Amino acid sequence: MKGKIREPQRGRTTPDHRHSTDPPEKRIPSLIPTCWNGSSQKPEASAGFSQLFLPLIAPKKHQQARMRGARLGSHTVRSHGMTVARTHLHDWLILILLLAIVVILNAIHPFYRFVGKDMMTDLKYPLKSNTVPMWAVPVYAVLLPIVVFLLVYFRRNDVYDLHHAILGLLFSVLITAVITDAIKDAVGRPRPDFFWRCFPDGKEVYDKWGDVVCHGDKNVVKEGHKSFPSGHTSWSFAGLTFLSLYLSGKIQVFDRRGHVAKLCLVLLPLLLASLVAISRVDDYWHHWQDVFAGGLIGLVVAALCYLQFFPPPYHVQGWATYAYFRVLEESQRTSQAENAVNANVNNTQSAEVQVESQHNERNHHACMGISLSGDSGPTVEDLESGRR
Repeated sequence: MKGKIREPQRGRTTPDHRHSTDPPEKRIPSLIPTCWNGSSQKPEASAGFSQLFLPLIAPKKHQQARMRGARLGSHTVRSHGMTVARTHLHDWLILILLLAIVVILNAIHPFYRFVGKDMMTDLKYPLKSNTVPMWAVPVYAVLLPIVVFLLVYFRRNDVYDLHHAILGLLFSVLITAVITDAIKDAVGRPRPDFFWRCFPDGKEVYDKWGDVVCHGDKNVVKEGHKSFPSGHTSWSFAGLTFLSLYLSGKIQVFDRRGHVAKLCLVLLPLLLASLVAISRVDDYWHHWQDVFAGGLIGLVVAALCYLQFFPPPYHVQGWATYAYFRVLEESQRTSQAENAVNANVNNTQSAEVQVESQHNERNHHACMGISLSGDSGPTVEDLESGRR
């Protein structure tokens, strides 16, 4: 009948907002909060997202912190000094053995080479004292580099750098000393001042074969048969070449940027060693061949000992020891293992969050379906009754 308002069907549940004056399109969304029971699903999803990615972010930050700690030298003498020393205990024992060999080689008599009257022409240089005394050699060839190593350690707090630098330096000097003294004793070449060592009063005496019969001080004569190679020179180049290589790696001389000031700093130790070698010729204690051979021995041994513990100075990683990068690599592997464990945990959490999200979504859609089906009938009827 026209104008007659249809009564609602009995038994049908009518929502409270049936008789609301709001438009129909604004009524339906109002059902959604009643389905969530006053709680919002978006913050829940946001929390699940944070829990999902937090395990991935945290290990990455942890790994960066560990790598940054390794760069800063987290392994110090106090924390890892004894561990590193025990790891290289056999090396320190070998150093003691080398030191004992040096003492023995200096105690034994060298080979007394035949020295005839005609050979004395080149052996009559004056007997002079040393410009560089023997006690000064360990000071500038050993103690000076160790001081530099300590300064670098206070800067970086890297126990591997300090330990391996000192160990490599001592190996360089002692191996050079063993080689030098062994050759000295085997060759027995007379020094340029041998005449005045053998005949301090200037009166020459020879046996029936024409060999010298020295009547000078036995220790002075013994030292006069140790000209080749130069011990001062070999020790100087062994210690100072090692220092030069160490500095060139630390300040990255060969970084292809053309900083000549760095090169000058690296060449200073080699210049000092060269001046010591020249003083041995000026003092008439050595021939030029002795100095050349001694410098070559010290240079080669120092380079070999340095490369046992450090990358080449021109290498991109030449600023640290091999041991440092091994520790850094082990730290990275540990972090990767932790990341793998966290990834497994993360996958489990992700699966749980996904299942829970799907469950909530199904409940949400089911709730919306019931609400819409219950609300669509009355809304259409209202519209039809309005037209009628």
